[in-house]
Amino acid sequence: MWTPTTRRQHSRAGLRYGSDLTDAEWAILGPFLPPEAKCGRKRAYAMREVVNAMCYVLRGGIAWRLMPDTFPPWRTVYRWFVRLRDDGAWETINHHLVMRDRERVGREASPTAAVIDSQSVKTTESGGIRGYDAGKKIKGRKRHALVDTGGRALKLQVHAANIQDRDGAGPLLRASRPSWPFVQLAYADGGYAGPRVAEASPIRVEVVRKADNQIGFAVIARRWVVERFFAWINRNRRLAKDVEATIASAQAFLYAASAILLLRRMAR
Repeated sequence: MWTPTTRRQHSRAGLRYGSDLTDAEWAILGPFLPPEAKCGRKRAYAMREVVNAMCYVLRGGIAWRLMPDTFPPWRTVYRWFVRLRDDGAWETINHHLVMRDRERVGREASPTAAVIDSQSVKTTESGGIRGYDAGKKIKGRKRHALVDTGGRALKLQVHAANIQDRDGAGPLLRASRPSWPFVQLAYADGGYAGPRVAEASPIRVEVVRKADNQIGFAVIARRWVVERFFAWINRNRRLAKDVEATIASAQAFLYAASAILLLRRMAR
């Protein structure tokens, strides 16, 4: 609920752009980024400005070439984005921030329970892998998310929208094991019922169904957490649709959006 107190807490009025990192946020994020080389030519642009430009593109949903002149050249920013994407840097950053944020609120760093769900989004003419989700009537891609019980992203994957939830759940759950080996239980909706998901990984999947007398919209226990996560990241206009030509770029932006959420929460 928005109150004068919460508005002051979330206000970014003192920044050049609302998407820029504050000093407190940069103090958390900076150590995870590649340091400047000790030999050779010095960097022409500060890494903080490069990251601010990436956040601007993510939040504003603009093309790389349309960045304002106040940022480093778009080719420089895009080159760094590709490097961080290929190195898996945003996923690593998100992993560490999830653990730190859990410890901040008095929880164990690694969760034992999670929530899984997917979101189908339209794609654009940029190309790349896509499919048709007959259930949602959307031609595009599907974002599969595994979050902890507080809504923090543990593992994110992107694939064609024509892959059903029960087929996409197995690879997601198995991929999460190296990073989150203590997850034993995953809550899910009815789309994940059946032996195909239950036998896909050591994680036990518990289906949380709607109430028999439910009419219209209702908040469903456990499942609302992952729905809220999708609502949070969709505030970034770059994620309103999937405009990326590659799956790798789409996943990198998802992890970046998740990391920025955690940064702002921890820095406050």
